[in-house]
Amino acid sequence: MGVEEQKRLLHDRGICVVIPTYNNEGTIDHVVHQVLQECGDVIVVNDGSTDHTGILLKKYPAITLVEYPKNQGKGYALKRGFRKALQQGFSYAITLDGDGQHYPEDIAKFLKANQEHPGALIIGSRNLEGIERSKGSDFANKFSNFWFYVQTGKRLADTQTGYRLYPLKKLHGLGLLTSRYEAELELLVFASWHGVSLVPIPINVYYPPKEKRVSHFRPVRDFSRISILNTLLCFLAVVYGCPLRICRFFGKYIRTFYALIFFVFFSLFIITPLVWFYVKVGKMTEQKKQHLHQLIQWISRFLMMKHGVPGTSFSYQVAENVSFDTPRIIICNHQSHLDLMCQLVFTPKIVFLTKDWVWNNLFYGFLIRHAEYYPVSEGLETLLPKLRSLVLRGYSIAVYPEGTRSRDCQIGRFHQGAFYLSEQLGIDLLPMCLYGTGKALPKGTYLLNKSPIYIQVDKPVTRDELKKVGDTMKQASWMRARYRKEYQDITNRLEQDA
Repeated sequence: MGVEEQKRLLHDRGICVVIPTYNNEGTIDHVVHQVLQECGDVIVVNDGSTDHTGILLKKYPAITLVEYPKNQGKGYALKRGFRKALQQGFSYAITLDGDGQHYPEDIAKFLKANQEHPGALIIGSRNLEGIERSKGSDFANKFSNFWFYVQTGKRLADTQTGYRLYPLKKLHGLGLLTSRYEAELELLVFASWHGVSLVPIPINVYYPPKEKRVSHFRPVRDFSRISILNTLLCFLAVVYGCPLRICRFFGKYIRTFYALIFFVFFSLFIITPLVWFYVKVGKMTEQKKQHLHQLIQWISRFLMMKHGVPGTSFSYQVAENVSFDTPRIIICNHQSHLDLMCQLVFTPKIVFLTKDWVWNNLFYGFLIRHAEYYPVSEGLETLLPKLRSLVLRGYSIAVYPEGTRSRDCQIGRFHQGAFYLSEQLGIDLLPMCLYGTGKALPKGTYLLNKSPIYIQVDKPVTRDELKKVGDTMKQASWMRARYRKEYQDITNRLEQDA
């Protein structure tokens, strides 16, 4: 990834850099210069410096400078930097120190970790092997790690690192934040209690020779403050943190149990008997088939838009002048068992090509077989006459070009089947891009997570446009590249509020 692309991506994901500094005239010029090479959105908090730090910062009109006359401590500086970042519309802030300890090139690692773990607090874990440190500094880190484990039940190798990426909208206890070094431990503890994922990543660190180091750590006073804070946090862990953790642990199982009971009861005791009776009584006419499709759509809309899937919020956007009355090949990226219901929200006149286990499913197999969904295992050549008949009756055919659900939610390789069907049936493609179902119900698990779900319906791609691209193999490759860009744009936008 080039530097300019990295800057653009950081901005698109709502990520800025916050640098708290106090009397770092020997290093701040180099640090700010190097950070600006990596990120275009930089906030520097001058925490009442009495040396030439403030003068040096005036050289950089590209930064946002926050300064005040009296030194208040690192915790206060972070608080001011976070609030300024939120005012400017940022969702994440990467913090690094102004003393030159941290390598700005590692910002790329934080960006990658943010893409893989949106909404997480990313912790730069320093490799301290072979580095000469004071006994006090080494003890402080071990001391902090121990108490963090006591207070949260989680182990971290480096709770004292200042190189982190904070999800600003998930910071808890910011108003109560202490003003000095212990504030960084406090932020970690409150984030853990409230269920924010803590993700450590390896980073490099530079410690200058002892005679050149600038430290504002005051061993006796600061250790006393940290000890008092840890005593308070241990008490809060019992009365506040532990109950939150217990509720969160059981919350996922309660959500899943509710959804399962709702689904099983609704499908086995209401929908399936109703459909069986409807199908068996009287002749199966075209009108009755349409009513079955309308029933499927009603179920899907009810589940997705009336919180039938607890912990999720559903939204969508449809391109201007898109009509669902015209038969098309509908393609969509595939993430979860929930995908089908998201697409059915728009129209009842969709027929899906499914896997055998879906077609034979105990709960809804009877319904979808009579709604003329077909197993893809029959082969496209065998299915073509049936699909052509459906198209003539006004139905669109939904296909997942990836062929299988994505484990990491990224866009997989597109197969040619959907494009072959478009060619053989002489109908356009209608692209839908889906986000969030794979996070709400990941592949390989049956536990429901909290996640927004969003689906974007684009303008149809005509047969003429597809012919210009080339054969079906080129069409599949071209469409996948388009999906990858669109999905990245959607994730950049939505994960700012992850």
